[in-house]
Amino acid sequence: MKRAIIVHCWGGDSQYAWYPWVKKELEARGFEVAVPNFPDTENPRMDAWVSLLKEVIGESDEELVLIGHSIGCAAIMRYLETLSETQKVGGVIFVAGFNENVGFDEIQNFFETPINLAKIKSKSKNGFFAIHSDNDPYVDLKYADILKKGLGAQVIVKHAAGHFSGATDGEGVCLELPDVVMSVEKIMNI
Repeated sequence: MKRAIIVHCWGGDSQYAWYPWVKKELEARGFEVAVPNFPDTENPRMDAWVSLLKEVIGESDEELVLIGHSIGCAAIMRYLETLSETQKVGGVIFVAGFNENVGFDEIQNFFETPINLAKIKSKSKNGFFAIHSDNDPYVDLKYADILKKGLGAQVIVKHAAGHFSGATDGEGVCLELPDVVMSVEKIMNI
């Protein structure tokens, strides 16, 4: 069974921004889609988020696509680091992803040790996509290059898409994100 799990951003939840639209679109393509609400979303804790992600995934397999947004990408990276030598997922899509603290004390707990991109790279059968915006107020475009170099991610750079969020800091609401669906189709060969 093809599955997808969307890991929301800091301050987000299952109904935030583009998540319901992507869920609906992937379900129409035969995926079972989960968008869990992660605990204490205003003060995300890596251990709690990775623990819930493990619980929701159950047994990881190559029919599973993980989709992360912002700090959700770091949670996915930390989850992938926990997989055994033989475990893999089918593919990973990062939206506004980063692999180190981008300047906020509240998320420092995700980065107490460096994220091991070399180990993570081997955990996705079909590779990675990294979707970024050229005017993201929180995540510098340099992270697109870091994820490309470290994970071999295929990079999509959107013009003036902000942080792909809800209405925060004057940013328009991003309610649809076709690049995520297209990336899932490419990465899973559908």
